[in-house]
Amino acid sequence: MGSTDRSPPILVFLGPTLRLPEAQATLDAIYLQPVAQGDILLAAHAFRPKAMVIIDGHFEGRPSVRHKEILWALAQGIVVIGAASMGALRAAELSKFGMIGVGLTYRWYRRWALAPDDAVAIQSGPVELGFPPVTDALIDLQRTFSFLMRQGSIGAAQRDLLTATARQMNFRDRTFDRVMRAAGWPRAGIDDLRHEIVRQKRTDALLALRQAPRLAIEFSGCRPLGAWVATNTFIRDLEASNIDTALINTY
Repeated sequence: MGSTDRSPPILVFLGPTLRLPEAQATLDAIYLQPVAQGDILLAAHAFRPKAMVIIDGHFEGRPSVRHKEILWALAQGIVVIGAASMGALRAAELSKFGMIGVGLTYRWYRRWALAPDDAVAIQSGPVELGFPPVTDALIDLQRTFSFLMRQGSIGAAQRDLLTATARQMNFRDRTFDRVMRAAGWPRAGIDDLRHEIVRQKRTDALLALRQAPRLAIEFSGCRPLGAWVATNTFIRDLEASNIDTALINTY
């Protein structure tokens, strides 16, 4: 969806974390598919944005977005915001270089630098269906089990068992129902608690979209200290994706 404002737009890389209609109702922006290697560079040249919000990103079928590519965008004066999923990961890794993180998931990765990347990973349906999620993120499940304990639906030992069970599962198989069944929960109990799932990633994504206009103004023109330098590895990555490497010097 394109912004009707003639000022430089905000770009949002979005996939299964948040349904597109809900995102569009929250922020007037240009919505793109989950970010992958080369997409930051190409989108910057295509739209000349004032800001980019990274929520979802590829990590299997296509190479993940490179840190160096985000640093390139920051060096051009583009405000780059990350939240919820791949965006939270990259923001935690690049916050000292000027990428802005939003939300609890981002703060969790900032605090626990060795936290597993797959805590935000899920499986989703195809782009034609709008990337519908078919598994649950570990970060959402952990938040859910803590919430259930606080409201008295489960005890501390049960929370710990469910959390450990979820962590041991491959992210491709991780759902609320499967975790509960693996921990020995009865079907009736699962049905009673399913509606209590905490969608932390969704909450963080909405927060990032709401804050993006303000952050785009507040950090406009900010650039990292020191010159941005293209490494040989970064150039080879672009070439492997059939992207014109001249784009890094012609913005």
